[in-house]
Amino acid sequence: MKKLLISVIILSTYISAFTQTNTWTGATDSDWHKACNWSLNLIPTCVHNVVIPNVANDPIITGIAHCNTIDIQSGSGALLTINSSVSGNLEIGTCPTLATNNGGCFVFPCGGTVIPVIEVVSGGGRIWMDRNLGASQVATSSTDAAAYGDLYQWGRCSDGHEKRTSGTTATLSTTDTPGHGNFITIGVLPGDWRNPQNSLLWQGVMGINNPCPTGYRVPTEVELNAERLSWSTNNTAGAFGSPLKLTVGGFRSITSTFTLVGTRGAYGTSTVSGVNAWYLRYNSSTAFSFAANRANGFSIRCIKN
Repeated sequence: MKKLLISVIILSTYISAFTQTNTWTGATDSDWHKACNWSLNLIPTCVHNVVIPNVANDPIITGIAHCNTIDIQSGSGALLTINSSVSGNLEIGTCPTLATNNGGCFVFPCGGTVIPVIEVVSGGGRIWMDRNLGASQVATSSTDAAAYGDLYQWGRCSDGHEKRTSGTTATLSTTDTPGHGNFITIGVLPGDWRNPQNSLLWQGVMGINNPCPTGYRVPTEVELNAERLSWSTNNTAGAFGSPLKLTVGGFRSITSTFTLVGTRGAYGTSTVSGVNAWYLRYNSSTAFSFAANRANGFSIRCIKN
């Protein structure tokens, strides 16, 4: 029988000027630390008012977790387990102390990485995150490996597949949430991790499986290409020289091969092209938009809505 084991730390903290309700769905499994198990497709942070209803998969915390407030609807049978034997802990109303240039919120993606949401105004005049999803820092050069970040298959949420160390499976998903953190490899057309395809994923800030933090989304092809047109040169030098400081993190092919890491930049968009999706690619000599299989893994830079 499950027990409610709670170790709460309440500290003097910075809380963002806004909060949102983030409701546990348990759509994938019982892992608190998976975005796909939450109504906002975001792992709760210090700006989220968490609601735990009675659902089939009760949440289990196995690492450091955060929220602004929490409502465990125990009267209806809801349960929350914090596994302290593996350093599970829930910090309520507290944020990590991290320097930001705009007092931004924080994102806690799968894998436990803490990423400050810091805004940067691009050459095209739009507001973006200052680093790739999964990156630990702003790029110091186009080949800064710490700034490469994760590689997302088009339309998938932050379920762990995006990590460069994730495992693989050749089994296609029949739903929008595969229920695991493996990179799905493809050997046949149309080259999508999902069968049947769903072209409605990643569409807007409230779109299905949006991997970006609250208020941000995956850019459209038009938006990302507009940034390319603002570069001083149409190549890697121009990409890194822009306010976004884009990198050459390569991509992960549909067979899970890490390709052209250190020589090519490849960024995903939310825009589909038939059975494929649009991406931005560049190297030392050129840059352009192109359509490719949705099962490829590409870098993501989130734009403010």
